[in-house]
This record gives sequence, C-alpha cells and structure tokens, in this order.
Amino acid sequence: MLRLPSPSLAAAAALALLNAIVVVALWTPSDIHDTASLLTGLGRVTGLLGAYLALVQLLLLARIPGLDLERLARVHRWNGFACLTLLVAHAALTTAGYTLGDRISLADEVSRLISGYPGVITATAGLAALIGVTVTSLVIVRRRLRYETWYFVHLYAYLGVALAFSHQLATGSSFVGRPAARAYWYALYAVTLGALLVFRVGLPLWRSVRHRLAVVRVVDEGPDVVSLEIGGRQLGRLRARPGQFFTWRFLTRRHWWEAHPFSLSAAPDGRRLRITVKALGDHTRSLRDVEPGTRVIAEGPFGGFRPTGRGVALIAGGIGITPVRALLEDLPGDVVVVYRVSREEDVILRSELDELAHVHYVVGGAPLSPERLLELVPDLPARDVFVCGPPAMTEAVRATGVPRRQVFVERFAL
Repeated sequence: MLRLPSPSLAAAAALALLNAIVVVALWTPSDIHDTASLLTGLGRVTGLLGAYLALVQLLLLARIPGLDLERLARVHRWNGFACLTLLVAHAALTTAGYTLGDRISLADEVSRLISGYPGVITATAGLAALIGVTVTSLVIVRRRLRYETWYFVHLYAYLGVALAFSHQLATGSSFVGRPAARAYWYALYAVTLGALLVFRVGLPLWRSVRHRLAVVRVVDEGPDVVSLEIGGRQLGRLRARPGQFFTWRFLTRRHWWEAHPFSLSAAPDGRRLRITVKALGDHTRSLRDVEPGTRVIAEGPFGGFRPTGRGVALIAGGIGITPVRALLEDLPGDVVVVYRVSREEDVILRSELDELAHVHYVVGGAPLSPERLLELVPDLPARDVFVCGPPAMTEAVRATGVPRRQVFVERFAL
C-alpha cells in the first residue's frame, strides 16, 4: 500500500514548490539574443535555483516539528545533489557565456570575473565548501570517515551558503535596481536563519534547561561499551518512545561543540533516559570519562518504529542492538530478535535481552545472508522488520522478499 505524505509534509512541499516558482520568476530572459546571452541566462536561472535549494537544504536540517524525519532524510539526500548540480552548472554556464560574449580566452575571462566582480572569490570558496560537504555524504566516502570528521566538514554547509549570499545580491542582475526582488531574497534568508536559530539552537536549549537534563550515572557494560543515564524533571513531556534517538551534546570542555546521535537503549520511564555507546571514535571513547552531574543538551526525539499489528522481527548488528533492547520493553505479541556480532565478547546487554525475549545470537562467520535469515525466521516476509546494522544487513533483509513498506531501517538521519 502506498504511504502518502502527512498533511504537514505535503503543505511544506507545496510551499517549497511555490517559492521555487517565484525564484524562477525573478529571472528575466528577454535579453537573450545569441549563444553567449543564452548561456549566461541559463547560468543565472541555475544560480537562482541552486541558491534556493541550498536554503531548502538548511531548512531540511532545521528539525522543524511535525515533519516526518525519515522522509526528510531522503529529500535531503536528493536535494543536496540537485543543489550542487545547479550551482556547478551556474558557474560553468555563466563563465562560458561571458567568455563567448567578450571573445577572450577562458583563462582571461576567469581572471576578469575574479578581479572585476565583487563576491566571485567568496562565492567560489562557498561552492568548494558545498562540494566538500556533498562528497563526504557519499556512502562510500562516509563509511571511511570518523563521525567527528564528517560532522566538522558538514558545518561548512553553513559557511558555503553565507559566502554565496553577498555575491548574489552584489552581482546578480535579477536584484540590481529591483528592491522587491532583493527584499524577497532577504526574506528567504531571514526565514531560514530564524528556523535554524529557533529549532536547532533555541528549542534544544529551552528543553534542556526546562527538564534540567544531566548525567546521573555512567555504567561500564563491557569492553569499550558504556551506558549513560540522563535524568531530569518531567521527562515524560519529551514524549520519547522506545526505538527513538536523540542527538546528544555533553557540556564538558571536550564535548560541548559536538552533537552525536544515540538511540535510547531502555524504554523511557519518565525519570531517566539511557543510551549505550560503543567506543568507535575519539568522542565515543571519551564518554566513559563523563562525570555524573554533567549538563546535557538533547535534540529530539527522532525516528521510531510503529508496527502495523502483524508479527515483528528485530534484526541488529553490533551496537545496533541498543534501540532493539528498548523496543523489547514496548512490543507485545509475536516478536523475534536476530542479533549478529563478530565475536562473543561483542555481545552487549545480554542478560537484559535474555530476560525480555528469545534472541537468535549469530556470532562470527559470514555476514547475515537472506538464506540464513529465512532459516532463523522462516516467516520473515510476513513480518514488520526493524533493522539497525550495516547496509549489507538491510539488503539481506530485503532480499528475503519482505515488502519494502514492511522494513524500517534506523539510519540516525539528519
């Protein structure tokens, strides 16, 4: 059955499309009379649309309440590639058009643009920053990067958009002598900045102060694995559910500038939120040293798994067992758990898992194959499936014949 967008998401998409139409309308194609002016004109409209999609990209990161985060993650990925394609096309088409029109060499034209047009250097630096952000978002690249590196590079997305802003208004013919167009463009940037400040900065700060979030206990769970319990007041008002995750920022000298996504590893009880973390990088390794009493800023909750009423299979790899552990407290009825690890010592929270469900532990050997999954859970295609593990595990699940609409993949998106 086709899953339709929520009313709020549909309204947001309609508003984004309407603004895109207005942005294109800022372009005046009446001065096109030869190949050079055609290329330049196409460069202008691709620049306008690329800059607009860059703002949309930032809004997709703004954690606006009421919007489906899983769907936004998919839109974010494709919007990012479309944005970069348009901006690269803008640079190439505009340069080619001016080169033909001025009848000079490409090198001379590039030199003239850099020296004679304000903001071209900063816009080029902004484009380079956005290219870096997009490249590090590719799955094959991201797998090789530490989360800290990926997170730091992605901060350059904000710098890239900021560097392009002055260039657009200073040299864009769509804004010269057109105060209404300039005011509209200023409004787009102001709305984007306001949404980021309210939902990415203000709301998490307010919630953390209101609920007095702080670490109350740090528990060693095994080699390189630690659980942190975060307490506070009126935590039930956060409306967190098992299977969801928050983005956590621990306010110590070492951690305050980084925010990392971690799933809840126990069902929220109104008094505490627990996360369980494996040391996979500098940040996660140092969380063992966080002191009780450390204040915490949390964004969320995000994600969540809502089965349709049929049987459920929970399939996890490594540290991906943490949201499964929380879900087991909340899912009644027919639930099957498959937990794969490379080594016996990598199994975490085993005593808790065994108290809550019968777990199929798969230790070592080859990654889970479709055949192995069907051997463990013969009726898997008839179940709703929650997967938290490497991409190959998700592909193996889908290869068993489980309909895509019955597979939920925890990606810690956005």
